[in-house]
Parts: sequence; C-alpha cells; structure tokens
Amino acid sequence: MRFYETQGLIKPHRNSSGRRFYTEDDVDWMKFLLHLKGTGMAIADLKTYVNLRSQGDETIPARLALLKKTKQGFLKQFEQVQHHLQILNDKINWYEEKQAGLAGEQEGFAAYLKKLGHSV
Repeated sequence: MRFYETQGLIKPHRNSSGRRFYTEDDVDWMKFLLHLKGTGMAIADLKTYVNLRSQGDETIPARLALLKKTKQGFLKQFEQVQHHLQILNDKINWYEEKQAGLAGEQEGFAAYLKKLGHSV
C-alpha cells in the first residue's frame, strides 16, 4: 500500500492521531489498480490513468485509449502464456506416453510436437 501511496496512485485518509485508514471505496480503487497491474500495465501508465481520472470525465477518451492499449498488450501476453501452457502440456503428455510405452523410444520431443502440429 505504501508503494502505491508513494507513487501517487492512492491517497490514504488520516485520523486525528495521524494514522492512515482507507475506506471501502479506497479498497475497491486499489483492487482495480491491482487488476490493471495484473494485466501488465506499467506503473507509468497507472500514474497516467490516475492523473487522467482526477481530471474528470473530459479525459474519458484518453483513459479509454490507454485501457485499449493495455488490453492489446495483455492479449499478446495471454497468447504467449497459452502457448507456454500448451508446450508444457505437450511435454507432460510426451513423458507420460514414454512411460506407458506408447511413444517410440527414438521419438524426440521435437518430432512429437511436429506430429501434433505444434511448434516450440
């Protein structure tokens, strides 16, 4: 929380003794920021988004453009993760077939992938 505070992404409230506290709205905002961060949005882009948001509804087009740009990058990352998962699953299946004696002893993993129509 302090990191996000020092970056200017959240602003805590303070009680009479100076202790920080957060409202439900603050928690929801933090959750949203974490979702954006989870998509791969850079801290600089998060700062831009927060700044635009603080300026009001006239910045909606700019915020929308930033979110769409983030979505494009996230979808690319997601495709890469899906491909990594496919290769991982292929490797697991290859080992399981080898253990069960279903794959030829000389069949390498690259040949197995080619047989499946997959690539590394």
